[in-house]
Amino acid sequence: MLAFLVQRIGQAILVMFVISVISFAIQDGLGDPLRQMVGQSVSDAEREQLREDLGLNDPIVVQYARFATNAVQGDLGNSYFYGEPTLDVIMDHLPATLELVIAASLMIIFLSIPIGVYAAIRPRAWLSKFFMGVSTVGISIPVFLTAIVLIQLFSIGVTVDWFPADTGWGQWLNDFFSTDGGMPSYGRGQELTHLFGTWDSNFFSWDGLLHLLLPAVSLASIMLPLFIRLIRAEMMEVLQSDYIRYAQAKGISPWRINFLHALKNTMLPVITVGGVQIGIMVAYTILTETVFQWPGVGLMFLEAITRSDIPLIVAYLMVVGLIFVITNTVVDLVYGLVNPTVKLTGKKA
Repeated sequence: MLAFLVQRIGQAILVMFVISVISFAIQDGLGDPLRQMVGQSVSDAEREQLREDLGLNDPIVVQYARFATNAVQGDLGNSYFYGEPTLDVIMDHLPATLELVIAASLMIIFLSIPIGVYAAIRPRAWLSKFFMGVSTVGISIPVFLTAIVLIQLFSIGVTVDWFPADTGWGQWLNDFFSTDGGMPSYGRGQELTHLFGTWDSNFFSWDGLLHLLLPAVSLASIMLPLFIRLIRAEMMEVLQSDYIRYAQAKGISPWRINFLHALKNTMLPVITVGGVQIGIMVAYTILTETVFQWPGVGLMFLEAITRSDIPLIVAYLMVVGLIFVITNTVVDLVYGLVNPTVKLTGKKA
């Protein structure tokens, strides 16, 4: 375990070094920082003096060394718009994004596993074919379109007038396909519980949960079909293994075979993909948070691009990269819990 942690820490440092180089390199392409700091009335001499004071005239290697030294100390600069340290701004917005990702992940876990297992056990059932068809459509639909449709159906409401209203059955069908809406589709709500000093949680109030529901469903919709199909494919492969046939020959109950022996070995590649997808979901929140105006780091990042808030953009890239590194390390640690025969070094026990 210790050797594995040392190895992963070394890899994490290397990855963060590469991310820091890329983040530092794109600063020049994002515009001149002096534009955001001074007005048009400042003279050229004052601009040049300010550039000298900020070290923008130093060699690129010196600038990166200063940037990396400050980053290691937790200083990624001050936001031009907020006038605060960028990490403080990100930490103010990060809880909203984490709760959105957690809610979407819970939906994916509790829906994909039973649906994927059922589709693998009974692949010819009409319900399995229905789930596979829906999952194919779900993978093809972009997350922002799903978000807009959810708002139209459950927030704004849709009135259907497809059938003749002068008949009883026609009016009943119109009412059946119409939606009243009423679900909140903007912001996080008002009734939030204060946790851990700065964390306002949506999980502990009814109003907060209602505001969380549609964004979480929208975010989960892009990953849920992928996990359903992945679990189904892996489960069907495991069910063809010799040890499963041996267990069936011994008369072990199908429930024990499917959910204890087969599912346990199915989850190892699922965890591998899941660890990467959790980090990707943080990136997908940009679209979801924009549509629902969810005040997380995704919406913050998009607004920072609009305002050319270069320090905040760079800090966001660094934090998201760190989230990816931590997530992948945790996934590797979970391997040993799911399958004890796999050592953390990658060799069989």
